[in-house]
Amino acid sequence: MSRLAPPVHDRGITTLTLDSPANRNALSAALVGELATALDACAADDTVRAVVLTHTGNTFCAGADLTAPPDPHALVALMRRIVALPKPVVARVTGHVRAGGLGLLGACDISVAGPGASFALTESRLGLAPAVISLPLLPRTDPRAAARYYLTGERFDATEAARIGLVTLAAEEVDQDLAPVLDGLRKASPQGLRASKELVTATVLESFDQHAEDLIARSAALFASADAREGMTAFLERRDPPWVL
Repeated sequence: MSRLAPPVHDRGITTLTLDSPANRNALSAALVGELATALDACAADDTVRAVVLTHTGNTFCAGADLTAPPDPHALVALMRRIVALPKPVVARVTGHVRAGGLGLLGACDISVAGPGASFALTESRLGLAPAVISLPLLPRTDPRAAARYYLTGERFDATEAARIGLVTLAAEEVDQDLAPVLDGLRKASPQGLRASKELVTATVLESFDQHAEDLIARSAALFASADAREGMTAFLERRDPPWVL
């Protein structure tokens, strides 16, 4: 069964919808593969001016699917594909975003989040770290805020996400505030969008090219550790791990 809804096209905008509510749109190997294929199709389609990435249910993305996780190289390739796509990718967020889902969000060019959105980097609580998702996040997020939320795993809202640069805009009515953004993209030439995106993503792509392999290795080592095994087991069993004071 597909974990990505069929694309919807409207006046040059293609909407891709994460549609795996059973696992809160967690990034399984299957979902990562489907999304990569859909993005490649958008890149090759001259009728697509921009891409909107959104979700069903009350969760945009819960992070990696711990029961069927993607290969770290595949996840990195997906985030890089979003950053390097020659067309803008806009995130429409009306629900929760956790852990690896923030990497997906951080790779997007523009993001609008509603009052029902919440965010948390919970890896440290599982014996892990936001390793590979740092590739798009750290170049775009306030460093002091990144330090706080990387270390504490605290939850924060859309207003705070906009303040620290994680999202572009916190909106009371997401679709109302998204409309002028999409209209602006429709008025731009494909060449103008492509060239402008190259300017604003250059430092993010440098992050991928310089640090991806090191962070993949760090992530693999953490996932293989005893702390991580205990942290993920405790999470799945809905109990506190032994280090909680």
